[in-house]
Amino acid sequence: MYHKKKIKEMVLKNFIALEGIDGAGTTTQADLLAERCREEGRPALLTREPTDSETGLLIRKILRKEAVALPRTMACLFAADRNEHLDGPGGIREAAEEGRLVICDRYLFSSLAYQSVDCGWDFVHTLNNCFPLPEFLVFLAIPPAEGEIRLAGRREREIYEYTEFQTKAAAFYEKVLHEYAGSGMKILRLAATETPEVIHEKIWEAVSG
Repeated sequence: MYHKKKIKEMVLKNFIALEGIDGAGTTTQADLLAERCREEGRPALLTREPTDSETGLLIRKILRKEAVALPRTMACLFAADRNEHLDGPGGIREAAEEGRLVICDRYLFSSLAYQSVDCGWDFVHTLNNCFPLPEFLVFLAIPPAEGEIRLAGRREREIYEYTEFQTKAAAFYEKVLHEYAGSGMKILRLAATETPEVIHEKIWEAVSG
């Protein structure tokens, strides 16, 4: 369970994370939100995890089956990449504290959902417990079967992109929403089956209000 006594210290203002299983549309919504910020003149940073750092690139190689790593190694790599992403030069914390809206396509909640399938919740939670929470968590909910339909057009599947794994990850996402319900984050759960435009407007209303 999340330790509520450090809520004020652990929630990072001006930071939004978009989450959901593969096919939910997190990248589409991150792009739409960044474009809306540009149109409205709101300073923003669009970013993602895994990052484009050396660690992030190694993770992507493993995801594409171009390299191999044990599940716990993957969980550690994601946490290491996140640490650099958060506190490295030009990273999440610096941008958020400057007043820019940091829009992150996946964050620690993806680790809790995906890596917990093979490593267990406690191990992954311990690795990520030191990281601040975003001001907004947008969770795009989609049935794994619908996500599979959306993934069907991809030429190459990554290691987690099959229905059985996605179903397990979806269950861990539900645990995430339950565990962090009282954390101080603003959690916005949206149906990913709605049109991208409708979803975007709901996100924009929440973050610009």
